[in-house]
Amino acid sequence: MTGAVRVSDSGTAGLRDVAGLVRDVPDFPQPGVLFRDIGPVLADPEGFAAVVGALAGAAEFDVVAGVEARGFLLGAAVAHARGVGVVGLRKPGKLPVVADRVDYDLEYGSASLELPGGVLRSGQRVLVVDDVLATGGTLAAACELVTRSEASVAEAAVVLEIAALPGRDAVREWPLRSLLVG
Repeated sequence: MTGAVRVSDSGTAGLRDVAGLVRDVPDFPQPGVLFRDIGPVLADPEGFAAVVGALAGAAEFDVVAGVEARGFLLGAAVAHARGVGVVGLRKPGKLPVVADRVDYDLEYGSASLELPGGVLRSGQRVLVVDDVLATGGTLAAACELVTRSEASVAEAAVVLEIAALPGRDAVREWPLRSLLVG
């Protein structure tokens, strides 16, 4: 576990114990990368409940878009807590009907995200949920997919923001809230 993670300014006091559950995994997925694993947070009933509650208390929204893969878990729980629907933003080749696709760069490569066809409506307010904000490519791609669908990003919300990386800069055109910073 790590002591380097703290509750962000937009987090709540109930997240103090959650910060201690984040695990550092050196050299994953490749040498030189320090992976911040929120798996222990999701596995802990109180930690998971605190994170879902904090994310669900976000801006007003009509639907949640969860980014593959941990964003699915978080997004579905937040949507259930708020009584709204959830949309999965997927990696290529997973959807039978694709409305749009965005290619983007990662800290250690490149990737793509796709929006399923016929799930977002023009004017809907969308809470975009992901697990970790690092370089910002994934979250920016997710927000771009929402915006291009003529829905709006009510807020982008992540469990953990890696402060040493420029992720916040990549999503500066959308409202951003991170629960923890490390």
